[in-house]
Amino acid sequence: MDTTRAGSRTYTITELAHEFDITPRAIRFYEDVGLLTPERQGRQRVYAARDRTRLKLTLRGKRLGFSLQEIKQLVEMYDSPSDTAQQLQAFLGTLSAHRRQLEQQREDLEVTLAEIAQHEERCRTLLAAAAPAPRRRVSPR
Repeated sequence: MDTTRAGSRTYTITELAHEFDITPRAIRFYEDVGLLTPERQGRQRVYAARDRTRLKLTLRGKRLGFSLQEIKQLVEMYDSPSDTAQQLQAFLGTLSAHRRQLEQQREDLEVTLAEIAQHEERCRTLLAAAAPAPRRRVSPR
């Protein structure tokens, strides 16, 4: 929608969906949970640069595995003054907890992969032991 409002670029839902490779339905969902607040021109949603940035932060948080509540906290922090030490401390705590959770998941995956490797090796050993010996061909003399 390459229009400007007081000098700032605006976007349609279709443009944002295309840019971030998501569906318009996903964008409307993020609106419903309060992550985006577009203006309306008649029935059409008009997204400001602020909404685009909030969507980008939302998708980044989602990619990192944050819950919607954690993403909302991140996005609201973006909108508030960056010198708010209390908010930064709270978000740092959220990041630390998320890191611990991901590290535990990685450890669990490594244990599971090691168990799978053991089972695969055991299966190969059993298959090799159960395979009939190759027949030797006797050539006629």
